[in-house]
Amino acid sequence: MRSRRVVSGLVLVGSLLCIGSMLNAQSKDDLECRYMSAIEGGFLANHIRYTNRDAELAGRTVEQYIKRADPSKIYLTSPDVDQIKSWMGNLFEKTKNKDCAFLDQSQKLLVQRAQERADFAKKFLGKDYKFDPKTEFVFDPDKKPFPKDSEEANEFLKKYIHFQIANYQATDMKLEEAKKNVIKNYERAVKRIQDTKQSDLYSDYLDSFARALDPHSSFFSRDSLEDFEIQMRLSLEGIGATLSSQDGFTVVEHLVPGGAAAKSGLIDPQDKIIAVGQEPGKMDNVIDMDLKDVVKKIRGPKGTKVYLTILRKKGDGKQRVEATLTREKVNLEDEAASIIYQDREMNGKKKKIGIINFPSFYADSRRGGRSSAADLKKIIKEANEKKVDGLVLDLSNNGGGSLEDAVKIAGLFFKTGNVVKQSSKDPGRSEQTLNDTDTTVDWAGPLVLLTSRISASASEIVAGTLQDYKRAVVVGGDHTFGKGSVQSVLPMPNNLGALKVTVGMFFVPGGNSTQHRGVEADVALPGPYATDDIGEKSLDYSLPAQKINAFVSPDAYVKDGPGSWLILKPEWVKSLREKSAARVEKSEDFKKIEDELKKSKGRGKLIKVSEILKDKTETKSKKEKEKASRYGNKEQKNKEYLKRADINEATNILLDLMGLEESHPTDKQASSL
Repeated sequence: MRSRRVVSGLVLVGSLLCIGSMLNAQSKDDLECRYMSAIEGGFLANHIRYTNRDAELAGRTVEQYIKRADPSKIYLTSPDVDQIKSWMGNLFEKTKNKDCAFLDQSQKLLVQRAQERADFAKKFLGKDYKFDPKTEFVFDPDKKPFPKDSEEANEFLKKYIHFQIANYQATDMKLEEAKKNVIKNYERAVKRIQDTKQSDLYSDYLDSFARALDPHSSFFSRDSLEDFEIQMRLSLEGIGATLSSQDGFTVVEHLVPGGAAAKSGLIDPQDKIIAVGQEPGKMDNVIDMDLKDVVKKIRGPKGTKVYLTILRKKGDGKQRVEATLTREKVNLEDEAASIIYQDREMNGKKKKIGIINFPSFYADSRRGGRSSAADLKKIIKEANEKKVDGLVLDLSNNGGGSLEDAVKIAGLFFKTGNVVKQSSKDPGRSEQTLNDTDTTVDWAGPLVLLTSRISASASEIVAGTLQDYKRAVVVGGDHTFGKGSVQSVLPMPNNLGALKVTVGMFFVPGGNSTQHRGVEADVALPGPYATDDIGEKSLDYSLPAQKINAFVSPDAYVKDGPGSWLILKPEWVKSLREKSAARVEKSEDFKKIEDELKKSKGRGKLIKVSEILKDKTETKSKKEKEKASRYGNKEQKNKEYLKRADINEATNILLDLMGLEESHPTDKQASSL
């Protein structure tokens, strides 16, 4: 989440002036070892909690660097890890003295181990190789130690290779071709590690240092800074598709309406991209390639072409599709706020409901740039013109974004008042209070917020604020993600990247930080994300929760006339909870969600190779129905969205709330909570 750059950026600029002058004097455009200590100081000058480079922070940095080097624990052994820790001893003395030899030493060892694993894979996949479909193994790097020696590492690698072979065979690839591709993948991994630039080693180290402070501080290289800015601007130049990584494949999750992929008619949701090329006939296999590397191959300047080989399920079989797309400017409308209207019946009366899909708090800081707050204000204006009776604001897939927009958006639903307090690093300064100053109540009617365990950051500010003012019913996951910290993005000189640093903790008007605890739902619904490994508490080095005195503003309330709204009563919330529980208990949709969650928890991280080879039955008509429902036309897509169990139940709860409000028409604002 971004905070106001002017507030937290001044100290950092001062701490990095020496770097800027050195860069200009040397006419360099890459990171160098001599800058490491000063950049560490830049993080510490701004971080909410850490000031000194002590032994604990050094240990954390080392752990994060090793985790970055070998996240799957496939290459390094336990003795290797001990060796790297030895090289990184007295870490901050080394960076202070401009000694970064430990990076080169560690990288050389990683290259050696990667080559050894590649050699083993090639030998294992020789003439005598026999694929074992019964292979099962637990793959959770966070819960397994590094192998004690190369022999143990290779034993695990055998199982992992069976898994990789299964991925290829699931595409109807013959065994010999699958073997060749797996070998190529290991050879490519070796080359990628060998070709790591010196500046990338420095960037990786700085990111490890940042992540040792807390989970949300990081160092942005040029490329990662570009990705961040793209996300905040909602635009990029590419094919207009959202991609994910699943079992070694790059999968098309959805197509952006109006983008090159959607307009071509050649790409479908759930297609697997198995090769990418910049020229006809020169295709690079991308199975088992890191998603970020696949994205780099696909993304490119407007007007240029990219060639894709697609694997698609067709009826009961599979087919390969060759697609040529011309990259173009894409507006990520699927990530922008939008509204769907639905007519429902309540006590024999027809009611119009507005359901707002709000997937991110985006903000383009450039002149005339788009913002989520401005978009939502327009949407609510339209809803009022259409005379809707109630609103559902869907934050269930919203991971956060702009802090300023969160403040403005919370203020759309009450008059004026405090929204969030941000703690300061300087103990001599009081907390900075951000408040809504717009006296307009854009929406004064019944309001339900839909959240989940992955609703985070800015979503939690809006949900927590409106809950504390008793302005909205929060519905969904038992609690939200639990991210109660604020980050500022501070550019480095000479386009070297940027520092993203946690500059404060935020508190909602009731005085609680959302850190760890999140925002608890008034009405909890079964959800697919209700697992212990989803939430701030599960992240490395998450900051502890805090609490301050409440700072609810009485000016938020409008007692009568235009803009007046009803304070939610505890007995109302209790009634809504009971009615919802009765519906959920009878719902087949929620039963399926709970069953799937139980199965997922039961499986844990166990990988069964046999399951990868199962050919899921999927008829042609079902495939075509899925395509039409998601991307065939806007009306059909909206119908599918409204079928979501949580959306449907949130709407039911809204109708119950509307009934309660209608039965208390004169019960406008009391003078106190």
